[in-house]
Amino acid sequence: MFKFLTHRHFLINLLVMICLIALLIWGFLLTLGMITKHGDYLTVPNVLKKSTAESIKLLESKGFTVQVQDSVYTDTAKLGTVLKQFPEGNSMVKVNRLVMLTVNRVTLPMVDMPALVSKSKEYAIELLERGHLKLGDTIFKPSYMMGAVIEQQINGVPVLAASKIPWGSKVDLVIGSGLSNEQFMVPSLLGLSINEAKAILEEKGLQLASVILDAGTTDTANAFVYKQNPPTFTEDKTPVYIRAGQVMDLWGNKVMITPVDTVTMVQEPDTDIKSTEEIAKKKKKSKIKTTDRKDE
Repeated sequence: MFKFLTHRHFLINLLVMICLIALLIWGFLLTLGMITKHGDYLTVPNVLKKSTAESIKLLESKGFTVQVQDSVYTDTAKLGTVLKQFPEGNSMVKVNRLVMLTVNRVTLPMVDMPALVSKSKEYAIELLERGHLKLGDTIFKPSYMMGAVIEQQINGVPVLAASKIPWGSKVDLVIGSGLSNEQFMVPSLLGLSINEAKAILEEKGLQLASVILDAGTTDTANAFVYKQNPPTFTEDKTPVYIRAGQVMDLWGNKVMITPVDTVTMVQEPDTDIKSTEEIAKKKKKSKIKTTDRKDE
């Protein structure tokens, strides 16, 4: 029954089939090797600290596939450079191998400005460091908030808490140095715009505590001052004195209002007078001169 297995023609055909199958397998493997470049290895270029765009271009030109795995930020490296690569530089890998990169961000991330006003200088510096910010200049101004932050600035411009600012920004702190020992008469701000009043207060070393606007007045910058506390004079026309570092309150309206209390509009006394004691001495001298004239 199975005598055909020993037949010469069958054996020849079987041998031919085996050779054809072996030839097909060899051809397939050869073709697959050519497609995958089996046995071809390349050295991965070291792209650490190079720009991201330059690194990708170099790796792709060498036959590698590149993927940016992560984009982070560190202030110890240049923006837009490669921080890590896998496989590592100078390692031998197959052609078309995927190279993954971790790069430094191209732009600085934004962070929140912390609330530093009323905080001590030491605590404010700690909050800056926590928020990835740096201490800029420290400016001391007369203020009743001695040793505390009275304003936070960047390049001389006040910045509100929670404002978005670039990572690593330098924040200037204005620190209260206490009240000045020198007294001067409270400046009259009546009739001035709020902005003009603020400029005078800044010049005198005084702080604006609050601005109270009348109903219907919403634009603080264009409002006019019609009342202030403390006033320039008391009801009995006695000058009121203040020291640098103290605060004032202002009342504003969108239209200029003539102050009801005309006492505040009295001409200011000699600006050389620095204290109430000096005023008393001048009054005393004036009384003595008047008495002498009567006696004559």
